[in-house]
Amino acid sequence: MAPDGYLTRRQLRAQGLRPNGQPVAAQILWRSRRSKGVRTAYLYRPELACPVQPMTPAKAAALAAANRARRTCLGCGRDAGYVLPAHLGCCLPCADGLPAAA
Repeated sequence: MAPDGYLTRRQLRAQGLRPNGQPVAAQILWRSRRSKGVRTAYLYRPELACPVQPMTPAKAAALAAANRARRTCLGCGRDAGYVLPAHLGCCLPCADGLPAAA
């Protein structure tokens, strides 16, 4: 639906680019059936975009630590293997009062 010469963030990322702080050049509005509202897609000019910065080992380690913290149960201290629900704050067996699986 976008006019030629404009790309969304996802389309930029698929080409290995990022908006690089440029202002939104255009937008597309459409009525959504799911959310019963108006959705928006911001469009950027690809000639002003820059290449995506590569993932450094330090960034990869920080991201892995953050994801591990989101999976670690505060009740039993084990890695649940999934992101814990924020409203529970613990793994599902701990929330149900069951002993943690080995």
